[in-house]
Amino acid sequence: MKLHRGDIVKIKKGKDAGKEGAIEEIIIAEDKVLVTGVNLFKKHRKPKGEKNPGGIITINKPVPAANVQYICKKCKQPTRLGYKIEKDGKKYRYCKKCKEIVA
Repeated sequence: MKLHRGDIVKIKKGKDAGKEGAIEEIIIAEDKVLVTGVNLFKKHRKPKGEKNPGGIITINKPVPAANVQYICKKCKQPTRLGYKIEKDGKKYRYCKKCKEIVA
């Protein structure tokens, strides 16, 4: 997967299409990503002790990785990522639109 934690992505499909957020977590086994402020759901929780008083809480559910697209920091557009091996032998990700190396 070419996406990493902390990357800014835009949602392409679903109820939150068009929203942007940073990747919190990547679930490789399910090919999903957890994006901040996107795909929020309400959950009713029973009270369990003093730490969990119960009530209605908002949880963040993962989104399929195919439904998000990386936003380049330089050109500020949704783009695909590619890999490039530089002269020093290191492998870098780069933006396919502006050819800029992504950290």
